[in-house]
Amino acid sequence: MGDILLTAGGAALMIVGIIGCFLPVIPGPPLSFVGLLLLHFSSYAEFSFEFLLVMGAIAIIVTIMDYIVPVWGTKKFGGSKAGMWGAAIGLVLGLIFFPPLGIIIGPFAGAVIGEAITGKDAASSFKAGLGSLLGLMIGIGLKLAASIAMTYYFIKELVV
Repeated sequence: MGDILLTAGGAALMIVGIIGCFLPVIPGPPLSFVGLLLLHFSSYAEFSFEFLLVMGAIAIIVTIMDYIVPVWGTKKFGGSKAGMWGAAIGLVLGLIFFPPLGIIIGPFAGAVIGEAITGKDAASSFKAGLGSLLGLMIGIGLKLAASIAMTYYFIKELVV
């Protein structure tokens, strides 16, 4: 019974981890890593210490990078903190009101609006919006790659 609960909990965390790659309030890769740990503590799988160490490091690094890459993208394209906040708010509102295209339209529109509110001209706001969007998409891609890799190993251990 304990193994089934550990495995079911791990599977649920894998799913939430992948969803968390798109929602900024849910830490996707760390949850996916905890899902791997739950499977490890069941009798269905046994990961090596080195493997778990690498996966844990990847989860931490990708989560940190998710905060750095959007800042880099916004700054690289001439944006400000207002553009970054606008992009983050736009991502959440886009996901709520316009799924699935909201994940693309929301951050871009939010960054442009955020920059415009601070008094930037349309061309500068648009450019900063592109930078924020690019940074957010790279961050999502990194998180998604990490969570999908962990999910792959989770499933592989159950099937083999």
